[in-house]
This record gives sequence, C-alpha cells and structure tokens, in this order.
Amino acid sequence: MTDPMTDADDRPVLIVGASMAGLRTAENLRRAGYAGPITFLGAEPHAPYNRPPLSKELLQTEGQGHEDVAFPIRSALEENVEWVLGRAAASLDTERQVVVDETGAEHPYRALVIATGLRPKPLPIDDHGLTGIHVLRTLDDAVALRQALRPGANVVILGSGFIGCEIAATAAKAGAATVSVVSQSRIPLERAIGPQLGAEVRRRHEAHGVRFFCENGLFGLVGDPSVERVILTSGVMLECDVLVVAIGSDANTEWLEGSGLDASDGVLVNGGLQAVRADGTVLENVYAVGDVARYPNPLFDEVARRVEHWNLPTETGKRAGQVLAAHLRGDDCAPIIEAPFAPLPSFWSDQYDMHLLAFGMTYLADRSEVVAGTLEDECVVEFFRGDELVGVCGIGMRGAVQGYRSRFTPPVAAR
Repeated sequence: MTDPMTDADDRPVLIVGASMAGLRTAENLRRAGYAGPITFLGAEPHAPYNRPPLSKELLQTEGQGHEDVAFPIRSALEENVEWVLGRAAASLDTERQVVVDETGAEHPYRALVIATGLRPKPLPIDDHGLTGIHVLRTLDDAVALRQALRPGANVVILGSGFIGCEIAATAAKAGAATVSVVSQSRIPLERAIGPQLGAEVRRRHEAHGVRFFCENGLFGLVGDPSVERVILTSGVMLECDVLVVAIGSDANTEWLEGSGLDASDGVLVNGGLQAVRADGTVLENVYAVGDVARYPNPLFDEVARRVEHWNLPTETGKRAGQVLAAHLRGDDCAPIIEAPFAPLPSFWSDQYDMHLLAFGMTYLADRSEVVAGTLEDECVVEFFRGDELVGVCGIGMRGAVQGYRSRFTPPVAAR
C-alpha cells in the first residue's frame, strides 16, 4: 500500500524563497508527517537567517556574519531536502507545475510555497551611478552598510520608519559626524506607533545628535564617483558620505506575472494560505507565506492585507504546513481552512536604550491614549479604531504590554 504523502508523486514540494517563512513551512510539513522531497529555491546565496538583527546587533558588531544569524536546520530537514541557492525565480507556470529560475532551469513541483518576501523600494531619483548609496534588507546589505558606517562619516537616511530609525541609532553610536533623517512624514514612525510615541522617538534621537528633516524629500545628489552631498526638496543641502534608502518595501512578485495569481499587492490567499487566482478560484497546491502573503485577519476585519511583522512568517508557515500536509495526504482541508486564521501581529525595536514592543495593528487606529507611565520614561499606549482596541505599544514595561495578548480574541469558527 502506498503512502500518499511520499509515493504518489516524486516531484518535490518546491519552496521559492530560502526565508524564515519558507523554513517554518518545511518544518511544519515534516512535523505533520510529510517525509517526501523538498526543494528550496532562493535568490540569496545564504541558507535561511534571522533578519531583525541586521539593523541591530549585526550592523553594530564587526565580524558578525551568517553564522551569527542563521537559523538552525533541524534534523527532520537534513534528509531529502535540496538547496538551490543564489538563483532567483523568473516565472511560474501553474498548468505545467513548473517554476523557471533566472538561469532558465526548470523546477517541477508537486506543491509550491511562495516565500519570496520583500525588496527595498528604490531611490526615487536618478542615482547617476554614484557609489555610497545603500539599502538594508539582506545579510550582504548589512555587511556593506556596516563597513560604510565609520566614525566621522556624514550619514543621511531617507525614511523614518523602523529600519531608518534603527540605522540612525546605530550610526550615532558608531561615531558618525552627522546623522540626518529625511522623511516625507510629519513625525517619525507616525503610521506605525502614532504621533505621541513617534514624537517621543524623535526627541530621544535628537538627544543623541540626530537631525530630522520631516515633510521633506530628496531633490538631487552631488558627487563623483561617490555621493558627497544631497539636496532636499526644501532646498537644504546636506553633507553626505553614506546615503541609506529606507522608504519601505515591495513584495517580490514580479516573477508571478502571467501566472494568473492575484499578486496585485503580494499574493492573495485564503484562510489556508492557498493562493487565489485573479478570477477568484483557489489553487489547492500553491501557497504563499510570510511578508509576501495577503490575507484577511478576523481579529480586526475582513480586509486582505500584507503584514510585515516579525512573528508572521512563523504563524503563516505553521498554517500553510498544516493545510499542505492535509492536501498531500488527500484529506479534506476544509476543517483547517474554516478555523479562523487570526494571528496576533507583534513587532519590536531597539534604539539606544529604548525598547519598543507592540501587538496588534496599531496603524489601523484613529486615536491613541497613554494608559500607564509617561512618554518621557516608560509607558504603555493603547490604540483604538473607534471604540475597538486594535493595538498596544510600550516603551519598556514589557510585562504590561505582554499582558494585552489575551485582549485580542480570535472569533469562533462557524459550525
């Protein structure tokens, strides 16, 4: 008697994206009993690693590399797993069940997991081929930026989100001569943590000498062969040895063009993380996980969104692994899919001696309120959409913030 999990089809489960989300999906597949072949196809030359330290510890610590941030490969993934690294996916044919990579090689699959994540938005003006311009998404990006953040450098950061603010803190601590943050936003981190906390983050940065040029943009660059000055839309000119572009990210979905999937802003999926075509039909053997997946979260509403918080690669990988394992066994996946997929997003950030911790979707709020402590020291801030609590964020006070997890209750599945 054959085992439908292993013997019915010798094609692998193909995971495109050697990422945390892809790794967690594979681990959960194995945990659910799938022992068949798995192939990872990754654009980077590195096995999966943890990204949050790239803008924190690794960026600050000379000599740290892949071994310091790599995820351990569990014993269940040491056999019957192929790693094809340093090759980006170029196209997908769902009818033939084949992914073609950038070299033209074809990768057939029994089931496909899309875990290609994000890439930084590019500089919004012509860079004229100048050097000294950086982004931060990959390990190689972080190593290159660390080498550039030398004492005495003039650092300009375009963007005042978490990545931009964390890099600003690192540059200031590294002894940069000047650190300037340029942002179209009125207040740093305003969308993520609201105007009160955002203004406090700015105050703490300014206490370390960081300058902010808010409601501003980049007009031009001066230098040869490396950037030497930047000109802002306000007319201000800043000395610049290192320019960091941190203005957000785009989903890596260009390789899905022509595949029929709804990839207008990430890959639209159902409650089982199964991909949805542009015509609304579901592909039961194609999944999307991590930052690239777009799905509704019934903790908040039924709007499908991409959510880029650090715990969601694990949550989506767990769900996709469970559903995919059931599909490969030939089981009815409906009971799993119909159970609400309602992960509570969480994120954290370390800047100087300030630790920010948040749960929920704070950016959905229309008002916020300090409910404990003070902004100038440690505090807890609640975020509301109307009368509904949609998020909480704290400076310090981790125990109090952690206590809010029970306040977000998933809906009960319909019977």
